[in-house]
Amino acid sequence: MNSIKERDRKNVHAGKAAGVAGTGEHRAHGDGAMTGQLPVPHVKELPGGVTAPKGFRAAGIHCGVKQSKKDLCLVVSDAPASAAVVLTTNRVQAAPVLVTREQMQRSRIFRAIVVNSGNANACTGERGMNDARAMVGATASALNVGPDQVLVSSTGVIGQFLPIGRITEGIKKAAAVLSSEGGRSAAEAIITTDTFVKEYALEFDCDGVRVTMGGMAKGSGMIAPNMATMLAFVTTDASVSPAVLGSALSRAAGRSFNRISVDGDTSTNDMVAVLANGRSGAGSLTEAGGPRYEAFYAALEQMLVTLSKLIVKDGEGATKFIEINVTGARDEEEAVKAARAIANSNLVKTAIHGEDANWGRILAAVGYSGIEFDPSKVEIYFGSVPILRRNYTIDFSEEEAKKVLGRKEITITVSLHEGEGSASFWTCDLSKEYVAINANYRT
Repeated sequence: MNSIKERDRKNVHAGKAAGVAGTGEHRAHGDGAMTGQLPVPHVKELPGGVTAPKGFRAAGIHCGVKQSKKDLCLVVSDAPASAAVVLTTNRVQAAPVLVTREQMQRSRIFRAIVVNSGNANACTGERGMNDARAMVGATASALNVGPDQVLVSSTGVIGQFLPIGRITEGIKKAAAVLSSEGGRSAAEAIITTDTFVKEYALEFDCDGVRVTMGGMAKGSGMIAPNMATMLAFVTTDASVSPAVLGSALSRAAGRSFNRISVDGDTSTNDMVAVLANGRSGAGSLTEAGGPRYEAFYAALEQMLVTLSKLIVKDGEGATKFIEINVTGARDEEEAVKAARAIANSNLVKTAIHGEDANWGRILAAVGYSGIEFDPSKVEIYFGSVPILRRNYTIDFSEEEAKKVLGRKEITITVSLHEGEGSASFWTCDLSKEYVAINANYRT
């Protein structure tokens, strides 16, 4: 089968293709539409990524963590920026996650993010903590900013020490080539097993002022709700208070990154960070409410959902992108539980890979999701083709079902007929290639 990635490499610019958020631990919220996306007023998709907004520069270079590919990036705001971060919920947390958590406890105003790929700096003890702090210090020194104004992140193999000397020298080199055109190279520098670079930018109206938002992400395997082996960094020239930014990020992450799954594994290094520097000139958002806030929030959610979908489309060995819509649950929380169970089911994912209309695996997944429902009321659709109707009525064309499952993008709808709750998840199929990639990850 041909991979869905080939087409999506061409479309990443168009976007077609939980931890700390402000002050508290992330928990998914229970409001919003089924897909989680709100309409964005006068939105315009733009080329580029994290350097699309005013006042941001970036660089991506090779410093020697990997053999030859880019492995170090800097993202810098020319003005102090409000920051919000969401971190992995895995109890095993890498040194950069712990150091970033410390940084967020000291300040909510930042100037830079430094990221290395190829080495996770996870399970490395006190040396790993010192190395993560050294990355912060080297960045602060190279940019002539305070050490409390730098966030740090890493991704790659667990249990290996960083070549910290190469990295600190690399930080100096990266700082020297920072550019408002450097978003693409930064996005290239954060990827590991990804097969294409993931970046996205948009412009939207905020009370008559055009505001820009840009983002980049990495992720391909070890992807599961509650944050996974993925990194995402978003910049915006909106003016947003740290408290409001944290609230918005927590809510949007619950409807995007926490609703994707490739393989059900939650990693040690996951991070989503947003910097808002106010360079657009739009009025400051100091309260989570009103038309200006809703415009900003809708844009942020669109950004995160788009990046999330790109991660799923780049799932290791993936040949199909699957949207799972659960409707008619008693409330959104139960819809989320049901959709998550389906998205994480290896039996469902392998059936979709084999283009087998095995609806029983879907119903079984809902059954062990922990929600209250009457199985005899359930209806299941593949695309617009009804596969299971109420009272276990089965009368569908295998040929029509096969046509739907033969597509590269598939929608599965599960109607529970219990209430008004609904939610969407995004996942991919599980192929032999996934096993091959992960069986040889370190070699």
